Amino acid sequence: MGVEIERKFLLANDGWKNRVKGDTIRQGYLSADHDRVVRIRVMNQQAFVTIKSSTDGLFRNEWEYPIPLEDAQEMLENLCVRPLIEKVRYRIPHDGMIWEVDEFFGENAGLVIAEIELEAVDQTFDLPDWVGREVTEDPHYYNTNLMRNPYQAWSDKGK
Repeated sequence: MGVEIERKFLLANDGWKNRVKGDTIRQGYLSADHDRVVRIRVMNQQAFVTIKSSTDGLFRNEWEYPIPLEDAQEMLENLCVRPLIEKVRYRIPHDGMIWEVDEFFGENAGLVIAEIELEAVDQTFDLPDWVGREVTEDPHYYNTNLMRNPYQAWSDKGK
């Protein structure tokens, strides 16, 4: 069992954009209730099923397993709740850490979020100059909530 400790931020500017090539991600949810999430993800022709526990502060338990691409595509098309989450993920090194910037498309077009995964809740890290306001504890920005209430439907985009 893995543990996920991550923090999320909005972006202050586009200074991250010219740094790396991104990975295309298409994901959907078989279960997205408060206590458990079961996600199907296809990233660059590789497929995974991921199970996550509810969040306890900044961390939660996480299990991820590869699955056949054809099975994942069928589940995305026929079983997952709509809308699917479509995004490009950019992995950007900064000060010895890797930042992941997700640029959303489809019904969440216009939203861009930076995340950093940590080894401990109290781990310190340097913010790149393109990182803005922290939204770690704002449920609007959870992928499961972006499925329920897509960014394009928000009347107060960029809260």
